[in-house]
Amino acid sequence: MPVSSDDEAVLQFPILIGDIGGTNARFAIVVDANSEPGETRIVQTASFASIDEAIQQAVLDHTSLRPRSAVLAVAGPVDGDEIRLTNCPWVVRPKAMFDTLGLHDVVVLNDFEAQALAVVALGEEHMEKIGPGEPEENAGRVVLGPGTGLGVAGLIHASHKWIPVPGEGGHMDIGPRTARDREIFPHLEAIEGRISGEQILCGRGLVNAYRAVAKADGKEPRFSTPAEITAAALDKSDAIAVEALEFFVTCLGRTAGDLALVFMSRGGVYLTGGIAQKIVPALKAGNFRAAFEDKAPHSALMRDMPVYVITHPLAALNGLAAFARTPSRFGVETAGRRWQA
Repeated sequence: MPVSSDDEAVLQFPILIGDIGGTNARFAIVVDANSEPGETRIVQTASFASIDEAIQQAVLDHTSLRPRSAVLAVAGPVDGDEIRLTNCPWVVRPKAMFDTLGLHDVVVLNDFEAQALAVVALGEEHMEKIGPGEPEENAGRVVLGPGTGLGVAGLIHASHKWIPVPGEGGHMDIGPRTARDREIFPHLEAIEGRISGEQILCGRGLVNAYRAVAKADGKEPRFSTPAEITAAALDKSDAIAVEALEFFVTCLGRTAGDLALVFMSRGGVYLTGGIAQKIVPALKAGNFRAAFEDKAPHSALMRDMPVYVITHPLAALNGLAAFARTPSRFGVETAGRRWQA
């Protein structure tokens, strides 16, 4: 049955850690409190019928280690004994893992909680700064990442602990600001009549934006995948792709700025995930920071807030490993999200 944590949050080693997104799942084992994560196994979620099957075949079949505990981060809200992912058909059933995988203790977090934990687990060598501003020590922070969807989390410091604040901020409404926006927005594919952040700020959202720009100008789109659009935009070989990426980056700046105001993120805003890493040149071009800072009457406040791209390819796993090793450093609420055999 689900249990609460506090001092009970200490987990038995070895600990399986897993970052499960809509497209890819990443797993590793932490042997003890002084160890870095072991070999990382990365699988496509579509290749396995269930998370249990993926863990067994991709991890446990390749090691003599038998994890006693697991800390899993999933892309979706954690609610109840059957946890459904937002952009993946897998269902996480912690109680069943006691029998199928031999685990005795399972903690399930939101994937962007893990990304938030990574912000304090990783050093500056794993970050690329975008624009001005310096972080204030122990001040609030925001993490957001366009990927299969748009993940969002806050991070606050209180009672000598870092406390991740999960949510579904990627589904907030987003609207037009400029005359050109008002030409593009009518052509964006909506979800139940509205444009949420995820309709623009993720892989399929970039495709959505690209098609909308083309339709606004009465042109035929040439590309159908985020990778093609990004490549054509960065090498400036397709004008529609160039504008679509500029539009994407501007909307990302606006959304990041909104969230920075919500969390008063004087500790910084952190962009994570593969898309952010691939478009660093576009993020540095200027329109991202301009949109981020365009928050009158608080533009001066925004100019002082730093923005970083997390460049570590396994950031979330590092965040989970930091929590697994030293849970007392973090104020992670596990009530209703921890199961023990």
